Amino acid sequence: MFNRRLLKNFDFGLLITVILISALSIIVISSASHAAMTGSYKKVAVQFVAIIVGLISLFIVNLFDYDIYPKFATYIYIANILVLLSVLFIGRVSHGARSWIYIGPICIEPAEFSKLALIITLAKKFNDMDEIKSFKELLSPLVHVGIPFIIVMLQPNLGMALVFLAIFIGMVFISGIKPRVFTELIAAGIAFMPIAYEILKPYQRNRLLSFINPNLDPMGSGYHVVQSKIAVGSGMFWGKGLFNGSQTQLYFLPEAWTDFIFSVISEELGFIGASIIILLYGIILYKAWRIAFMAKDKFGRLVAVGILSMFSFHILENIGMTIGIMPVAGITLPFMSYGGSSMVLDMIAIGILLNIGMRRQKINF
Repeated sequence: MFNRRLLKNFDFGLLITVILISALSIIVISSASHAAMTGSYKKVAVQFVAIIVGLISLFIVNLFDYDIYPKFATYIYIANILVLLSVLFIGRVSHGARSWIYIGPICIEPAEFSKLALIITLAKKFNDMDEIKSFKELLSPLVHVGIPFIIVMLQPNLGMALVFLAIFIGMVFISGIKPRVFTELIAAGIAFMPIAYEILKPYQRNRLLSFINPNLDPMGSGYHVVQSKIAVGSGMFWGKGLFNGSQTQLYFLPEAWTDFIFSVISEELGFIGASIIILLYGIILYKAWRIAFMAKDKFGRLVAVGILSMFSFHILENIGMTIGIMPVAGITLPFMSYGGSSMVLDMIAIGILLNIGMRRQKINF
């Protein structure tokens, strides 16, 4: 159970940073969803509730030592696979993917929570392994990741599948793998890319081609990127002001409150606002790395790095696709994009980081 003496190691700076971004998301979503114009604040209300539920979950996670996670890793993995499979049969289609399950009025995206399940179970697997000296020893972890990866691709949810890969690469990198074996893994991944491209759906291929040149189809697959870059550029240094962005308020920017919320920030709050957001994310990533560095054991370090990899990829991919340096993959911006499942999951992940940090080894840093 929770020991009050652990509070001296509680990273209040990390928690405050997360709360700041989440609070700002309420304001930006209000502008992006045109709530002030239409008088409909439903998305704002949902986001607020998700933040509260997320914060409650964050504190509940801290009540128990993270040492309990390895004991339930097998059950977590099985439950994760079963839930992901159920989505293929009972899930609802949205934006071309069958990724959502409705429980009454509540809409849940199981793949979001699957990321954390993967991190915990993969950490247990790597923790039980010695130094990885050959590619053959990687087969078991690859299968471990490959099963949920394939299921998510069948939805199809390319963005989430890419997050799984990012988590795997980050965790395997610090798992005790020989540099030669890690190089072989990267080479195998590159060699697999042509096959992966053939597996993709036509619209997913078009997104990749539009990433290379959005003007190939400016009114189709390249539309999101073209409008996003216009929004980002038009914000200039100070921005046009909240609720005053032309691309946002005139409905030129699609998915403004979810995938392209950074475009709204850049247009309405300008370079200054966007820089502040990036700085806040930098603080989160630094603190996650610091917690991983000081973790008391290998399992805690692996979990922290898995969470760090998840957040890093989300931030890099989401911001990158809004300015045209990454392909559009339908990935949210942590604590900022509209979405109950992603907000609650991200809060729980921060809770686990704080848990690991509170129980860290004594290192002067």
